[in-house]
Amino acid sequence: MRVLVTGGAGFIGSHLVDTLMQCGYKVVVFDNLSSGKIGNVERWLKDENFRFVRGDLRRREEIRRAVVGCDVIFHFAANPDVRAAAAAHFSDVIGTFNLLESLKDAGVSKFVFASSSTVYGEAERIPTSEDYAPLLPISMYGASKLACEALVSSYAHSLGFKAAILRLANIVGPRSSHGVIHDFIMKLRRNPKELEILGDGSQTKSYLYIDDCIDAIMLITEKFNGDVEVFNVGSEDQVNVRRIAEIVVEVLNLKDVKFKFTGGVNGGRGWKGDVKVMLLDVSKLKSLGWKPKYNSEAAVRKAAEHLAKEIIK
Repeated sequence: MRVLVTGGAGFIGSHLVDTLMQCGYKVVVFDNLSSGKIGNVERWLKDENFRFVRGDLRRREEIRRAVVGCDVIFHFAANPDVRAAAAAHFSDVIGTFNLLESLKDAGVSKFVFASSSTVYGEAERIPTSEDYAPLLPISMYGASKLACEALVSSYAHSLGFKAAILRLANIVGPRSSHGVIHDFIMKLRRNPKELEILGDGSQTKSYLYIDDCIDAIMLITEKFNGDVEVFNVGSEDQVNVRRIAEIVVEVLNLKDVKFKFTGGVNGGRGWKGDVKVMLLDVSKLKSLGWKPKYNSEAAVRKAAEHLAKEIIK
């Protein structure tokens, strides 16, 4: 089976590529390397079952050529910075539209889209299930993901392929180049005596280790049967930002680090658009036979250990 992974040189995408290659798929990676790294897929470059295409989803002809002969599309290309300007996330919507337009004559059977828990906005029901409504994102990142979900659903119904929409919690692990763990390590590398923490430290969310995430993606891809199905993908518990800071300090073997909280905005958030409390109901995913190996704290610690080695060389 031939599959296409957009954003396949990025954090989550490259881990997915590793698993797909190890399972014997023929894999095409489409990536513009704006945030992904060729080193993330370097081990596969000489494999006859692997092809890397450096291209941009904003140029429709490039993606149209890449999808030829592919049975399954994993769409993971996106700007990973939740705080990026609106224009950056609008480009993600345009890219998704171009990708879907290119599938009209491609014969694709399944489409798997990496969405985000941010589409729920400030959910009033915690943990939050897939049928929660209304979906009112509070960031441009969440808004772009929700717009892409709508596009995926409409094209799946009109073109006749099956689509799985994955609403991901905070995914952490090796190769991540953004996010709170990466930011804390970088800050402590510059100043091991003081750590600036955005917000008041009480922001509390779900963190899932990358291995658990990839296991979930593979299982969903194999087992989902609906025309369009939505799955929450996350851990079963939460951890707050202050505790994440403590874990990172422990992993780096630092002593007497002073935490400097910025106080944040809108009730202690790190920035405008930051969802302060997030926990997903993953019972639908668990009904397929999946269960995370790591809770949020264990995922954060394991990710910090790997990232510390990657960053501090």
